[in-house]
Amino acid sequence: MKTWFITGGTPGGFGRAYADAALEQGDNVVLTARRPHLLHDWAAEHPGRVLVLPLDVTDGRQVRDAVKAAEQHFGGIDVLVNNAGRGWYGSVEGTSDADARRSLELNFFAVVDVLRAVLPGMRARRGGWIINMSSVAGLRSVTGFGFYSAAKFAVEGITGALREEVAPFGINVLAVEPGAFRTHAYAGFGDEPVEETVGAYRPAIEALRKTMIEQSGRQPGDPHRAVRAVIHAMRQDDPPHRLVLGSAGYDTVHTALHDMLAELHAQEPASRNADHPPAPCPGPASRRCPRPRTERRAGTCKGLRRSR
Repeated sequence: MKTWFITGGTPGGFGRAYADAALEQGDNVVLTARRPHLLHDWAAEHPGRVLVLPLDVTDGRQVRDAVKAAEQHFGGIDVLVNNAGRGWYGSVEGTSDADARRSLELNFFAVVDVLRAVLPGMRARRGGWIINMSSVAGLRSVTGFGFYSAAKFAVEGITGALREEVAPFGINVLAVEPGAFRTHAYAGFGDEPVEETVGAYRPAIEALRKTMIEQSGRQPGDPHRAVRAVIHAMRQDDPPHRLVLGSAGYDTVHTALHDMLAELHAQEPASRNADHPPAPCPGPASRRCPRPRTERRAGTCKGLRRSR
């Protein structure tokens, strides 16, 4: 039996989907939320196996207290799901400094705080799973969500570094990149007016907000099926490093990576010509060419003598 620590447990989101899936397979769940009273009826259906804790993940002290309470209650944390987060729309130029920093605090720095609080226990037990909920926006920026995209790109970067650092301790790390899923995420935009500070961008941001509100409840992704895909990935002998979820998300990432690779190939001469020129070859009198093997294979070294 494992214990899951899941942030962002507001009903109707990925957090609850993870919690339900963990309970279905016989595990214990610690589910956190800023409004824990919304989870009390659900928790009562699972006596002894669920601990609901109040948590604002942007408050470092609350994070440490919640992790400590979870470890004391269930004896340790085996699976961390860093799920708390949300997006705010606005142009890069016209988003206020306060909103930009708020996005990064919630969607990136809070992820780091939770990681740091949970990792000591996992290292001591020499095992565990960390699931960082990133986004397709962490692989391909979304226009009008520049700071959200920036935070998710940062999550991708730190997840990759963390994976290598904690592997010797038996800890696995997975980045999950959902596309558009049928959660309550889009519904909240209806209560938030556009606060774009640069008028030139306002029509585009208002159109984006309208589209998001219209899509609410019609997103193609199913959070419960997505979570089952994550659990399946965790059970693989060679689990993936990242998992893109949703058909539209997969297509978006596939196109982005294809275009990036094509551009990389197109600019290969410029990339390689940015190096210092190679040192002169010592000439045919030398028995062994000192150049790197890649240069010798490319046939750029003229002073390589064949061995006799």
